[in-house]
Amino acid sequence: TKMTSENVAMGIFLFSQITVGMLGNSSILFYYVILLFTGKSLMPKDLIIQHLTFANCLSIISRGIPQTLADYGFKNILDDIACKLIVYIYRITRGMSLYAMSLLSCFQAITISPNHSRWIMFKHRVIKYIGPSCSVSWLVHVLLNIVTPARVSGPSYKNNVTNVVSYGYCSWFASGNFATALYMLLLCFSDGLCLGLMACSSVSMMSILYRHKRQVKHIHNGQYFLKQSPENRATQTILILVCTFVVSYSFSSIVVIFTTYSKYPMLWGISVFTFLEICFPIFCPFVLLINIKPISSLLLPCSVKR
Repeated sequence: TKMTSENVAMGIFLFSQITVGMLGNSSILFYYVILLFTGKSLMPKDLIIQHLTFANCLSIISRGIPQTLADYGFKNILDDIACKLIVYIYRITRGMSLYAMSLLSCFQAITISPNHSRWIMFKHRVIKYIGPSCSVSWLVHVLLNIVTPARVSGPSYKNNVTNVVSYGYCSWFASGNFATALYMLLLCFSDGLCLGLMACSSVSMMSILYRHKRQVKHIHNGQYFLKQSPENRATQTILILVCTFVVSYSFSSIVVIFTTYSKYPMLWGISVFTFLEICFPIFCPFVLLINIKPISSLLLPCSVKR
């Protein structure tokens, strides 16, 4: 397939975004590796962020890099097995990012909730199960997407092949039968459950922050308003991430439906959709970096001066 100026431009744009996203996510992972080697204690929230960041890295690699190479004209670098593996990894990490983001949102809502006796007991129980739940979630998404490799093959350029859609670097078996619809329904239910938890926890956090602002409204000490508690700052960060994730996920869902049922894809349009899909993994680390004090003090030295 001959390269066009649009493909090259999109390839350059994707490559620059991938580079920025990988640098951001790698910085967070490197920060936590240093903490582990120095024996520093980590909060439960940090464990969720580790899983989220690792999933983001794999998402960018498995989704962005093959599409970038395809835009540059390298359409036959992956064989059948490599295509199955790449798409399978992306589907797993996409689901894991959704789970980790919903878990992070729910955990922060519990953290800033009023310290009633029942909530204190519940908080301690949640902290104990965060690590195992993240590990189990990886296994769940491995099993949930086990059918994906069967629907993917290497790049196909034969015009007489039916129900096979070429997306540059790999091909997708497009079928609209009942089994496919049922499988898509299962995936949508899993994703919808996580999105529902994310939405409920986000509404809860906004409600708690609003009540907190009303309670301190009558405090006339000006210095109080110059300070912001770490909990509130973390909550606002997670709310920004939730909004970004929902937008990115919505476009990602469109791509899943598009690749499943469409028989006439536009390769340049797929490149645009690819960027929208990996928008969250690219944007996420920089929002988190601002909320990590040792790193933010290096990035924003003026902001930490008293």
